[in-house]
Amino acid sequence: MQVGKNTVLPRLLVTWPHQVKIGERCVIEPDVYFKFDGICKPGPNIIIGDHTFIGRGCEFNVTRRVVVGKHCLIASGAKFVDHDHGTEYGSLMGPQPSTASVICLGDDVWIGSNAIILQGVQIGPGAIVAAGAVVRTNVDAYEVVGGVPARVLKNRRIESRKSDA
Repeated sequence: MQVGKNTVLPRLLVTWPHQVKIGERCVIEPDVYFKFDGICKPGPNIIIGDHTFIGRGCEFNVTRRVVVGKHCLIASGAKFVDHDHGTEYGSLMGPQPSTASVICLGDDVWIGSNAIILQGVQIGPGAIVAAGAVVRTNVDAYEVVGGVPARVLKNRRIESRKSDA
């Protein structure tokens, strides 16, 4: 596992340590689970940027890749799952081929408690995901999303311009 200078690491659960890279000056709370769920292959594929906070009990369940930018805040219980089961009718779900796509968070993103980020989602810089949201589609820069499934609630940049006028 690659860990940057001045990063605080408590007790973690890690399936394949070589798959995890954590930047400098990060704070990771206890019971975070870095689960690379696949065959042994070169890594890292779970990449956490500098100055990022990850709250207690977060889960990174990865078969492809999850990239978290710099200066991000990830609240307790958030989950990142970059894969899904097949759903073809008439076949057992377990043995069906799965799908997987990279999850990527830009810099300065805030993920609320117990939010779930699903496969293929790209979250732009400065975006906010509300607590408990389930994010299935991309989130543009500075958007605030919430709900199940997540939908746009407002755009921080536009709201800021309105208050300046």
